[in-house]
Amino acid sequence: MKKILIVTVILMTLFVTVIYADDINEEAPASSIFEDLTVETYKIEDLNINARSAIVMDFESGRVLFEKNAYQKRPMASTTKVMTAIVAIENGNLDDMVTVSKNAASIHGSLMHLKAGETLTLRELLYGLLLCSGNDAAIAIAEHVGGSMENFIKMMNEKAKEIGAFDTNFTTPHGLDEVGHYSTAYDLALITRYALRIPLFNEIVKTTSIQIGGRYLQNTNEMLTSYPGADGVKTGYTGKAGRCLITSATRDGRRFISVVLYCDSRAQRALSSKKILDYAFSLYYPRTVIKSEYLGTLPVIKGFEKTVPVYVEKTVTIPLSDAEMENLYTKISLPEQIYAPVTEKAVVGTLSVYLDDQILCESPIRAGKSVKQKTILQYFIDVVISWLKLIK
Repeated sequence: MKKILIVTVILMTLFVTVIYADDINEEAPASSIFEDLTVETYKIEDLNINARSAIVMDFESGRVLFEKNAYQKRPMASTTKVMTAIVAIENGNLDDMVTVSKNAASIHGSLMHLKAGETLTLRELLYGLLLCSGNDAAIAIAEHVGGSMENFIKMMNEKAKEIGAFDTNFTTPHGLDEVGHYSTAYDLALITRYALRIPLFNEIVKTTSIQIGGRYLQNTNEMLTSYPGADGVKTGYTGKAGRCLITSATRDGRRFISVVLYCDSRAQRALSSKKILDYAFSLYYPRTVIKSEYLGTLPVIKGFEKTVPVYVEKTVTIPLSDAEMENLYTKISLPEQIYAPVTEKAVVGTLSVYLDDQILCESPIRAGKSVKQKTILQYFIDVVISWLKLIK
């Protein structure tokens, strides 16, 4: 009978762990995982990573530098909270006092350990949301900013579409496993790129620890203390999502965002992140492939002036490897002539940069000034002037 009781307790423990798992082990301090902090050089064929889906995106340009199943929809666990933070910061008052509901205080998984009835500022709750991955903080924030969980989730989904994350759907503000709650590595990189442009978000996710009232909050992101240049962003874990991690790392003015989804362990998600970030840092450097400059002039037909100056509108700098630089070429699409009237800054052509046979980036070519169209009277005057010159 005693053996049956022991076995029953073990099985119940395993059941509860699987059902209620969300960042259960994420609350451990973010300790160093890598013995050697030097950056390794990888070739893309060497990137055998544990993550089922992964991506590296350049922060400045949004260019994808590496991807593995990056457009496959998956549960994303607490990486959800990046969007929760965006909606809260953009729609809430950071100094508002938020009263914690029974609903928020009773949620399971990773917690800030809030108590029903206590009050904190929205700013303080954001630290609990992003550092210790508090599911209770997520609900308290959603109920306060959205007025209800349902309305806040609607706001999250609307924001996702605005950002361009079209393969993402939120059903919770915390990321616990639920039918219809999913994203992709690509979409999460897009969402994170947007979030990192928000100063408060950028500041919170690189914070390793902070004292909030009587609580000492420590960041669950192991990369902050393990990877040179790491400055964010968010961990995640549920039974269906596996170990997930979004990382931002900055070195020498280069900032890359990595996302790894469904890794088998905390160590494997960190190693997967390290490998793909090392790959990006070792190969990709910012290169100016388009310069904003005047190209010359275009003939103008039926205009008061015979030509109009034209210029490339924007300078484009993107990360490229040495091998890619060797395969770049440029095409300029311009008509042989244009007809008056011409409006200043009107688009008259396009400059395209190709990598192999694919367009890498483009810039409009615009008119440098306005040119009015000649009237019939002006043509008559021109004819008379020409005739007078001939008879002199």
